[in-house]
Amino acid sequence: MVAIGTKDRKAKEKERRRNDIIDAAEKVFFSKGYDSATMDDVAKEAEFSKRTVYVYFNSKEQIYFEIMLRGYRLLTDMLAATSQARYNSAIDRIQQIGNTLLDFSTKYPKYFEAIMEYENGELDFDKGITDQSREDCYKQGEKVMRYLIDALNEGIEQGVIRSSINTVSTALVLWACVIGVFKTVKKKNKYIEHYHHRSPDQFIAEAFDLLTRSIRSIRSEDIEK
Repeated sequence: MVAIGTKDRKAKEKERRRNDIIDAAEKVFFSKGYDSATMDDVAKEAEFSKRTVYVYFNSKEQIYFEIMLRGYRLLTDMLAATSQARYNSAIDRIQQIGNTLLDFSTKYPKYFEAIMEYENGELDFDKGITDQSREDCYKQGEKVMRYLIDALNEGIEQGVIRSSINTVSTALVLWACVIGVFKTVKKKNKYIEHYHHRSPDQFIAEAFDLLTRSIRSIRSEDIEK
């Protein structure tokens, strides 16, 4: 029993140190920027030696994945909460998924930026990323996709979404489009506001409306009229 207790304490201490390093890295990455931050910065913030940091993580990239996982979990929690609501149709459910992503970007901008950088790059194939870290991140991303795929399937059953679509492919395209919209808002928001007289929220709302219209069935359009 003593040995088991000691083993448990060591496991808890290891997990605590691991989380302390991620907390420190989060502060460093979010303040200095991922590209500018170093493992020395992380070790200093965590008040560990760099050697100790490398015991728990083999690279800066691996720690970054852990931070993204925190963001993904927050996003999936928000999606889970909104999925419990009652909607008039699957179209409304899909639009709410987009609105939830927008809320997430407002409440957790740094996590959102981390996920956007990941979505727009190939960090998952960096040599510093372990197979486990990559798979954990993929699983969280698939949870987000599942909400969208389920809503599309529901829409087909209701007759409000075209039955000819492949729901998985459509979900991937919609997700890619939404990521592109958010990236445009981030990079060109001043241009959109001053030249096209659209606020970021207006631009995003119009984009969501356009995307949902592209998958609606003729029946749903007739109902609207």
